[in-house]
Amino acid sequence: MVSVRRSTVIEAPIEAVWEILRDFNGHDRWHPAVRRSHLDGGKRTDQVSAVRNFELTAGEHLREQLLSMSDADHSFQYAIVESDIPLQNYIAEVSLRPVTDGNRTFWSWTSKFETPKGREQELAKLVAEGVYEAGFEAVRTRLTKSRPLSQQSFKSSQQSMAAANSAAISGMAVGINRYGGPEELHPIEVRAEAPGPGEVRLRQTAIGVNYIDVYCRSGYFDLLKPPGVPGMEAVGIVESVGEGVRHLSPGQRVGYACPPVGAYASVRTMWADLVIPIPDDIDDVKAAAGLLKGMAAEFLLHRVHQVKKGDNVLVYAPAGGIGRILCQWANSIGATVIGATSSEEKARIARAAGAHHVVLPGPQSLEEQVMKITKGHGADVIYDAVGKDSFDHSVAALATCGHLISFGQASGDIGARDISSLASKSATVSRPNFGHYTDTRKKVIGITNRLFDAIKRHIISIEVGQQYPLSRAADAHRALEGRETTGSSVLIPDDYQKGK
Repeated sequence: MVSVRRSTVIEAPIEAVWEILRDFNGHDRWHPAVRRSHLDGGKRTDQVSAVRNFELTAGEHLREQLLSMSDADHSFQYAIVESDIPLQNYIAEVSLRPVTDGNRTFWSWTSKFETPKGREQELAKLVAEGVYEAGFEAVRTRLTKSRPLSQQSFKSSQQSMAAANSAAISGMAVGINRYGGPEELHPIEVRAEAPGPGEVRLRQTAIGVNYIDVYCRSGYFDLLKPPGVPGMEAVGIVESVGEGVRHLSPGQRVGYACPPVGAYASVRTMWADLVIPIPDDIDDVKAAAGLLKGMAAEFLLHRVHQVKKGDNVLVYAPAGGIGRILCQWANSIGATVIGATSSEEKARIARAAGAHHVVLPGPQSLEEQVMKITKGHGADVIYDAVGKDSFDHSVAALATCGHLISFGQASGDIGARDISSLASKSATVSRPNFGHYTDTRKKVIGITNRLFDAIKRHIISIEVGQQYPLSRAADAHRALEGRETTGSSVLIPDDYQKGK
């Protein structure tokens, strides 16, 4: 067992030093060895058992867990739970004591750990000098200059820090000046203002691409008024929260899938109510790829129409983001799942996702193939995201008293229809609106709890088919509209991608 102990005196009041150190996830803002850090799960930065997940400037990754925290004693303990550096059974303690002479602070940093045989001195030096002494110097530089920090100057320092937190932060986004094709998407500079009451400011790490973004860009939906920024889904790190926000804290990994649009950005300030913590076992990219699509699949399968064992379920675009999830989830319920797609390659993906049968373009129409598979019964429920080209075929493929759920128009608007044509099947037709099912925190929590549980239990998986830099959002739209994608597409902010 190796022991390392280092200590120093900081020419600043203990409150000033403690304010910096007690933020367990704040070391990337002051320690020169730490490139970036985020908290796993929904813990607060000062909550015992919180885990900080961080990357060093040299590239190594570590995860450390907070074991204890005492504001009365100005101390905390933590342990390494995962590390690219071979430090085993590592437990450390940071403690501060006031030095009354000159209103200074005595800072002790100690640890015990095990190392591979023969590397004891090397790793002890790394911890002592590269971590502890480098940390001492960084905090000293931050708090002091040429003279001790007086109470008045400490108060001024606090005011300066508050002013810095309230300042807007700059970032990059992709927006449109007018409705049109993918070529209308172009990079712009944006500023995220300090969060007001009920708001949160985010540094985003991954952004989901969805067909609703195409509708907003083209003007089919009026959620976006040019000039503006599209996007309804993203994952990131909480940078700061406004007054009254209790369910989020700085450093948390969070995500959202909700209006207003504006997700195609590296930084963003928005209402906090529908922003939720992301579980530890779902990484940023997968969360951004699956949050909106998974939430949609949840209410399509469990709320718009409650699929049950034995149902015949027809899913259009079963190789796409929502389609794959619908196939997996409906299969797990015990339904017979039929996928409708355009190529054998996508048919293979659909079968892997749980489709028992796949219908393809051919001599027989879609409805003829569905009737043959179901022995004349038809589909009890159809999930149709295609629209114009598929609607009549869907009606014909329905079972008597079947339910057609039209939730997208990849091929265009279905146009005017004679409702009497539905009488031949006593059909029910639904056109659900995502916002109506996800417009309150209570609804979002209910949907995402079921979604995250399904992911955890491997009922469904999220496939990331394509990743693009945010600046290439137009390419992502072209591929999506051209039906060239499988799984989900994700945009990565360019500055975050460069820092990875």
